[in-house]
Amino acid sequence: MKLADLAKHLGATLHGDPTALITGVAGIDTAAPGHLTFVANPKYASLARTTKATAVLVEPTFAEITAATLRIENPYLAFARAIELFYQPPTYAPGIHPTAVVAPTARIGSNAHIGAYVVVGDRVVLGDNATLLPHVVIYPHVHAGDNLFAHAHAVVREHCHLGDNVVLQNGAIIGADGFGFARQSNGAWHKILQSGPAILEDAVEVQANACIDRASIGETRIHAGAKIDNLVQVGHGSTVGKDTLLCAQVGLAGSTTIGKSVILAGQVGVAGHCTVGDGAIATAQSGIPSDVEPGKVVSGYPAIDNRQWLRSVALVNRLPELLRSLKSSAK
Repeated sequence: MKLADLAKHLGATLHGDPTALITGVAGIDTAAPGHLTFVANPKYASLARTTKATAVLVEPTFAEITAATLRIENPYLAFARAIELFYQPPTYAPGIHPTAVVAPTARIGSNAHIGAYVVVGDRVVLGDNATLLPHVVIYPHVHAGDNLFAHAHAVVREHCHLGDNVVLQNGAIIGADGFGFARQSNGAWHKILQSGPAILEDAVEVQANACIDRASIGETRIHAGAKIDNLVQVGHGSTVGKDTLLCAQVGLAGSTTIGKSVILAGQVGVAGHCTVGDGAIATAQSGIPSDVEPGKVVSGYPAIDNRQWLRSVALVNRLPELLRSLKSSAK
């Protein structure tokens, strides 16, 4: 693709040879001639001067460099759109594989691809353009909207509801039993029936081996546009707000409420019955034992204001020096 055509497609301003050919995309440190790359993080800005890429997506005020530049307000988003031009994922023709088991009471919309060894239970309703890859299991009474894409070994349990454009990556489990047990007088545990469904609204993506538990009563709900990363655990009866990101290995205990546009970075844990307000951010490995106000940035365990946590960490690093100073002044 000529650079001028690429710039037009992305809505970027071109500084450089409009006839240069772009044949693919790559990271800034591995790009070769013919590649498009990008700079969105300031710490990589210096690499733009030495990259072998033919063109670099940058912000409008970025300094001139040897390579051609495509200038746009959001280079990262533009790069994501460029990837779609150069990588074509597999396509799956409509049809039902002969090894699939589809209950006669199930209603499957038009243009569905039902792969090998898929199981679709009684009274399931799937919208148009569903793609179920091998070994996907849809339990009875599931309702899903249009364009469901379930990768191999994804499972959706009974009575769960999925909106339009939901993506389930490999091994995602929607609606497994929540972890609910009541102690009996003899010390043994009595399992609490998990009767409430998990509900995923439109454009939710759940990535590999993540688990969205069903509720004991009521529901577990993931609001529209939320993205759930690999190995995330959403406990029973929890709510995750619109356009929220739960990054790898986040754990939400039961009845947690997460607001909209929240970011919980890797390995954040949230105690049960806590509320994290809209727009809050918790940095990696934070432990949240109580409510977090909207818009706050928190870190550490127990999670505190990020700036206070940074000062505390800096002080901890100085403790040996401070201890020596105290010992010297005591002599």
